[in-house]
Amino acid sequence: MSVMMESNLELPKHSGKVRDIYDLGDRLLLVTTDRMSAFDVVLPTGIPDKGCVLTQMSAFWFDATESVVPNHMIRVIDSTDNPDIPVALGPEYIGRSMLVKKCEPVKLEAIVRGYLAGSGWAEYQRDGTVCGIPLPAGLTESEPLPNPIFTPSTKGEVGEHDENITYEQAVGIVGEDVANTVKVRSMALYTYGLSRAQEAGFFLADTKFEFGATRNDQGEDEIILIDEALTPDSSRFWDAEIYRPGQSQPSYDKQPLRDWLSGTGWDKEPPGPPLPDEVVEDIRGRYRTAFERVTGRELITAG
Repeated sequence: MSVMMESNLELPKHSGKVRDIYDLGDRLLLVTTDRMSAFDVVLPTGIPDKGCVLTQMSAFWFDATESVVPNHMIRVIDSTDNPDIPVALGPEYIGRSMLVKKCEPVKLEAIVRGYLAGSGWAEYQRDGTVCGIPLPAGLTESEPLPNPIFTPSTKGEVGEHDENITYEQAVGIVGEDVANTVKVRSMALYTYGLSRAQEAGFFLADTKFEFGATRNDQGEDEIILIDEALTPDSSRFWDAEIYRPGQSQPSYDKQPLRDWLSGTGWDKEPPGPPLPDEVVEDIRGRYRTAFERVTGRELITAG
């Protein structure tokens, strides 16, 4: 199947790990490619349909959470007829592109953890903490935490590693008011997402959000949700039917890819290894399954 590793529009462009961002003045056009990143490295192999899953799943959550936390979405590109965009968009851009408000990104990754997994489990085994936050003794892998916790990290550029930081360090980076708003809104989004995911038969183990600063319709400064929301790229989805605490969980996200990469002996520095066809198809299937079960919708594929 075809993949889009890079978009090419005659507009000012900035590329992130996964998204190509085009500047339209007071708006941005986000084109979510099929690039796959892991351990903060962009891999040489793309995943078919990934850009469409991330865009359409984010749109589902942006719509669902608008009353909880405002976001930057204007609309998803669902046609080649776009008179409000100064260049032509071919069919390959349908379903993977989103027109959004321009914001000043907050220099934090806002992570909320509700279960003990991944790097959090590794740290807990070693120190009894997750991102420096002390937790009760005797917890097991994949067990629910006593309460969800907010664990921010730095936001690295392409090729840079994000680093876990304390809330106090986050305050030092963005200021107390912004840090508190990001924390409160992240916790509210996680709580809402956890409930909706459970309705679809998933546990939402943890997730990551990004926020931006803008002015609302009243001319007031506001921190809003940007980038993506509650997708398999940014979240850990576990099937509730087969969930068993005390071990790692089969997941519908990029964790199986991380596990495969770790088993190759790769040092987690660029360049990343190419992915075999069976790994590509497995990740593609997991992403599509997460999308279809959570949203109840049929994926619109580009092209």
